[in-house]
Amino acid sequence: MLATSSSRRLVGISLAYFLVLLDTTVLTVALPDLRASLGGSFAGQQWAVNGYTVAFAASLLTGGAISDRYGAARVFRVGVAGFGIVSLICAFAPGLEILIVLRALLGLAGALCLGSSLGLIAQLNPDPARRARAMGTWAALTGTALAAGPLLGGLLVESYGWRAVFLINPPLALVSLVAVRGLVSGPGTRGIGWRTQAAACAFLALLAAAITEASVLAGALALVALAVLVLLERGAAVPALPGGLLRASWTIMLAGAVVNFAFSGALFVITLLLQDGRGFTPLEAGLAFLPLTVPMTFNAFFTGRLVARYGPRPSILAGLVLLTGGLLLAPSIVGMIIIGFGLSCCLPALMAGVVAMAPPGTAGTAGGLLNAARQTGAILGVAVMGVVAHGTADGTSHALLVAAGLTGLVLVGLAGSALAARRRTSGREGRVPVQPST
Repeated sequence: MLATSSSRRLVGISLAYFLVLLDTTVLTVALPDLRASLGGSFAGQQWAVNGYTVAFAASLLTGGAISDRYGAARVFRVGVAGFGIVSLICAFAPGLEILIVLRALLGLAGALCLGSSLGLIAQLNPDPARRARAMGTWAALTGTALAAGPLLGGLLVESYGWRAVFLINPPLALVSLVAVRGLVSGPGTRGIGWRTQAAACAFLALLAAAITEASVLAGALALVALAVLVLLERGAAVPALPGGLLRASWTIMLAGAVVNFAFSGALFVITLLLQDGRGFTPLEAGLAFLPLTVPMTFNAFFTGRLVARYGPRPSILAGLVLLTGGLLLAPSIVGMIIIGFGLSCCLPALMAGVVAMAPPGTAGTAGGLLNAARQTGAILGVAVMGVVAHGTADGTSHALLVAAGLTGLVLVGLAGSALAARRRTSGREGRVPVQPST
């Protein structure tokens, strides 16, 4: 009975994150239908997608801190319920401007869901090995969402129109809430420094806007917000980041940002190539991503077990190798399959690694930091690779080559860092103490 209850709750937690990730891609293939229905400028249509992404990225760190402070279970329920309710309102949005605002609210609710879900997994699985296996299950159930978005979105849009992509969220949110019934989390002892959190939100939002809009003004304001954040962090009684977390986990943050840069950028440019360059329908474009999706539905289970036994580093390195090779071969079917295996090696290991490094009671904050890095990487990937691809076959190949080069560089750096650490450890273990002469 205990195992059944635990499994049910894990599925409920994973389903909520599935919804959050699904909304990062599901609306992309609906833009032509959205344009025909609501009209508006091209920039406005972009912000119907980007409003969610920017708000989500900006509030991830704060969402994790709120979860740690007020209890993961309570925050999870608020986030999931809010996500379902706002999605329902989105489906009946009368105009583009209202839809953009509602999408931003969805991003805020999504940040609460994500930070609290990681806190709940840490709470339910205090043993590191068991937690790593749970992360594998969580990643397997949620990792398909990014790739499944175009497929599900294409099917819904072709059958019922763009509003249907929001109507699937409320019933799934309800299922998630029912699955975690009875789960309780006590409030944390670590407070929240609201000034530092506000500065962190402002920095992340401005950074995302600068990347999305290629805005020099937003970029300059992001640097100002970063300077304010650093100053506030130095004198804060409760800093936004737990002491030493960023120092200990910066390699994981870098890997997470690069993985999402490559994946989200590739998803974006390949979707544009298929629909604009090759005349695929939204459903056909979604089906083209099945070779990528399928490995993510089962390989993450195995990754969780490997992380439980050997730690996160081998799986992260293996995932980067596969991701680099897959990008070089994409958009072929073989390349898409390899990318799917690479992602499903990286994602559970990254999550397990950062939660393991977090001080007690800060799993939500640690997860929020990682996911803020990942989301920033995703926004940057879409912006950079979109400019390089420019909607052409040759440009798409060049964009994928850029992503492969970046993942390859990070792979070499992380492998070198791991080798140097092993040599230092071996040197300390092999050193023979010198006995004093008599």
